[in-house]
Amino acid sequence: MDQKNGIMRREFLKSSAKLAAATVFAGFGGSRLFGALNPSHVNEPIPYARLNNGIPMPMLGFGTNTLRGDVCVRCVSDAISVGYRLIDTAHIYGNEEFVGEGIKQSGIQREELFVTSKLWVDDSGYESTKKAFETSLSKLGLAYMDLYLIHRPRGDVKGTWKAMEELYREGKIKAIGLSNFEPFQIEELLGYATVRPAINQIETHVFFQQHEAQDFLKRSDIQMQGWSPFAAGRNRIFENQLLADIGKKNGKSIAQVCLRWHYQRGIIAIPRSSQKIHMAENTGIFDFALDASDMQTIATLDLNTTQFPEWD
Repeated sequence: MDQKNGIMRREFLKSSAKLAAATVFAGFGGSRLFGALNPSHVNEPIPYARLNNGIPMPMLGFGTNTLRGDVCVRCVSDAISVGYRLIDTAHIYGNEEFVGEGIKQSGIQREELFVTSKLWVDDSGYESTKKAFETSLSKLGLAYMDLYLIHRPRGDVKGTWKAMEELYREGKIKAIGLSNFEPFQIEELLGYATVRPAINQIETHVFFQQHEAQDFLKRSDIQMQGWSPFAAGRNRIFENQLLADIGKKNGKSIAQVCLRWHYQRGIIAIPRSSQKIHMAENTGIFDFALDASDMQTIATLDLNTTQFPEWD
């Protein structure tokens, strides 16, 4: 699926570039092809959000789901080299050791990175959570985790959260949070939690915009994070004419429009790519802004339902 979507994206960028080859965009220091980006291009630094415990977290990160082996090692190292500081993985991805090796090969100081992993359902419960966390930490080759999430709201969530709170207080995790939790499930957890979740990571993209969930999370002082910001290429997102028109207007690619839309809503996004040029392109979203009409147009794309029914 990654290869197919990558081809679709490259074909779109290639055709888009032809449309804008002679266009000069103010503020970019000269002419720039629409959607084209040199991998060595230095983009604006990625801004940080401030979590409810005061910890800073990058507003844009690199997702690693489906990346394995040497490809994963290279991709993580490449992502860090083009400016990513947030790296997202999970036990169920089966790649924590490769993510760790990519971090090591990047040569960057550990303190500059924000590393997230997630506890899978099979390891829920107090004792199992502590063992699973130490296993993930060991595979990553790290002394601490920046963020640790309950991957899905199943199993012994109460026992798991108690263990995570202890690991947090011991300094082994800088922040703890949730993934794929519904508001009612978060409310139940808040009934016994002594540490408020810092994050809820949920499916968020232009076809499933999650406005109600975001409103709840804002009221609950929990940061929203979106996985699969490109809907894994579904619904022919990289050929969507509305997004293409917005991209052309702003001198940006569809991918950049989607990620900027996340950013302007205050949502942390974690796109994944195995191509360095796309990694760099994805970070180039902080030198422009979508106007009100752009945001209203994108709002019309909301189908208000998951695009991954097989994962439910």
